[in-house]
Amino acid sequence: MSGSIQPYQVHESAIVDDGAQIGEGSRVWHFVHVCGGARIGRGVSLGQNVFVGNKVVIGDYCKVQNNVSVYDNVTLEEGVFCGPSMVFTNVYNPRSLIERKDQYRDTLVKKGATLGANCTIVCGVTIGEYAFIGAGAVVNKDVPAYALMVGVPAKQIGWMSQYGEQLNLPLKGRGEAECEYTSDRYVLDGNTVNRISA
Repeated sequence: MSGSIQPYQVHESAIVDDGAQIGEGSRVWHFVHVCGGARIGRGVSLGQNVFVGNKVVIGDYCKVQNNVSVYDNVTLEEGVFCGPSMVFTNVYNPRSLIERKDQYRDTLVKKGATLGANCTIVCGVTIGEYAFIGAGAVVNKDVPAYALMVGVPAKQIGWMSQYGEQLNLPLKGRGEAECEYTSDRYVLDGNTVNRISA
């Protein structure tokens, strides 16, 4: 629309293809490329050198740090943090000489999850709400909500609060813990953690 002001910011070096949907208050920084089919929510930050594919959904208030490519068939729910240079994939067994675009696997990262710097998320997994993937980890299977995952391949070593602090809970069984910053209580039942407000 001639003379209209965009409700989001785009750096002059960025490319936003026609058809891309970007929500109010979002910021698209240096050398970003957003493809035309992408759907990006409100208050999102796309750091330097980020690529966003056509079949991508990025929820409100996500932060995608520098040098991250969000490929087709990746969905980020609200408030996901993607650390610098972390990696998504969308083909499980790629070969340069074999076309596999019809074999993309869906990856879902649920609300509030953190994906640490340089971690890799192998396609076809679901990462639960407020899970925390440590820097450099390689995730090749589904991750429970609130789980703390580290290593190659990633293994669970604990549980995290919504605030982002480790909870004093066993990996499995029963227990209760409190986030020291928010006083919210968390209950472990088997291998599932649920938050109970303070």
